[in-house]
Amino acid sequence: MAHRILIVDDHEVVRLGLRALLAEQRDFDVIGEAASAQEAIEMTRVHRPDVVLMDIRMPGKNGIDACKEIKELWPEVHVIMLTSYAEDEMLFDAISAGAAGYVLKQVGSAELIRAIQCVGRGEALLDPAVTQRVLARVRMAARQEQAAAFSELTEQELRVLRLVSKGNTNKQIAKALYLGEGTVRNYVSSILAKLDLTNRAEAAAYAVRHELEKYLEEFD
Repeated sequence: MAHRILIVDDHEVVRLGLRALLAEQRDFDVIGEAASAQEAIEMTRVHRPDVVLMDIRMPGKNGIDACKEIKELWPEVHVIMLTSYAEDEMLFDAISAGAAGYVLKQVGSAELIRAIQCVGRGEALLDPAVTQRVLARVRMAARQEQAAAFSELTEQELRVLRLVSKGNTNKQIAKALYLGEGTVRNYVSSILAKLDLTNRAEAAAYAVRHELEKYLEEFD
């Protein structure tokens, strides 16, 4: 069954070029063209394409806004964002808006065809040129979340929590850190209060869930 495609770009030459390219594929059926975001939304309402090939930069409402509205109204429609720029903010805005693909206009025709086929099957796709950006942002977000999880704790409390997570008793922790058992109990109580936890088991689970070991490796 052919993928029904709507082409959206404010430049007529681009639309004509894309139509000519896609018309050569037997499994593609270009059901229309739109020159603006609003027109894209209206044509999606009328024709319900399988895939919308959407330019990001257009006068007035941009492609990301149109993508968000289309996905809210017709979740089954897949949107591929087309852009000449690998801009981080636009990339993540497009993903947040529900785009299934993000492809640079500089991509070769074979790659674009594969992207449409991939997205048409319900898969997600990113241009290789921007994949590393996504991975870097995801890793950065993970590190920030990790840091936030332990931001209230002092260095000594982090050391105590690490040993708690390994199942050490207060006596064992005291020996390992050269502290008195009463001091360790105070540290444990402080940790529980700061993390809004009720017992050592919860503290240990919290440390594992937020990857305390990996967090501390960066400072060792």
